[in-house]
Amino acid sequence: MFSIRLFSPAKINLFLKVIGKRADGYHELSSLFQTISAGDILTFQRQTVDTLTCSDPYLPTDDSNLVLKAMRLFRSKTGLDLHLRIHLDKRLPSQAGLGGGSSNAATTLWACNQLAGEIVTTEELMQWGSEIGADIPFFFSKGTAHCTGRGECVNSLDPLAHCKIWIVKPPFGLSTPEVYKHLNFSQSNENNNDYASFKEKPYFNDLEASAFEIKPELKILKNTLLSSGFDTVLMSGSGSSFFCIGQGQIPASFKAFSAYFINRSSNRWYSTLPKLT
Repeated sequence: MFSIRLFSPAKINLFLKVIGKRADGYHELSSLFQTISAGDILTFQRQTVDTLTCSDPYLPTDDSNLVLKAMRLFRSKTGLDLHLRIHLDKRLPSQAGLGGGSSNAATTLWACNQLAGEIVTTEELMQWGSEIGADIPFFFSKGTAHCTGRGECVNSLDPLAHCKIWIVKPPFGLSTPEVYKHLNFSQSNENNNDYASFKEKPYFNDLEASAFEIKPELKILKNTLLSSGFDTVLMSGSGSSFFCIGQGQIPASFKAFSAYFINRSSNRWYSTLPKLT
């Protein structure tokens, strides 16, 4: 096998509770992650030197990119002289809370293992991925998981019922560190740190209040979407995108695309290759 083309799915957080700040400076989380049918496309081809190109001219393709970090990580862990030519067809918006970079990194680790002849387990890929990004291990689940710790502790769950959603992304993004910096724990959600909290109150995000403080326009956007008929409107991750559930209508002036929940089998990667609308 010399080349491979893979779908790199986005994720949303159906709930996100911030438990507190850890001694290492990170935050302890409890969140229900779900992969969706919107995502990027990555093409990998073996060659003698590392090359990364991207359809988005504004996305860095240097060593700061998680795709290259993941490739170098796989090489260092295995000792293999594996070099790749990688093209990233970037369809997801950046700084949206959709996990695009983490998904790209996980997809790269999966591709490296496939091109190397499946020499390591999925569990090893999960552990390695956590070294460069807390959300990366989730994408090695089957697509539905309760994640704790910094997000790297993954408890896979049975798939949820099929659900169509709309993703709305405002014309600006948010910095994850900045959102956490503005977090007020006295305003955080009071649900317990377990999956049962999802059954009691399925959609909440403790990071919304701090995101609204940074960008008050986001609260206006959420209220506009709720008044447009949707049952649920919730910011995903640290924003700035929202997912909408229900029979509402997206205002014509908003940039949005539809998606639905997806899952994968244990021996295959995510295979949906949708077009964003």
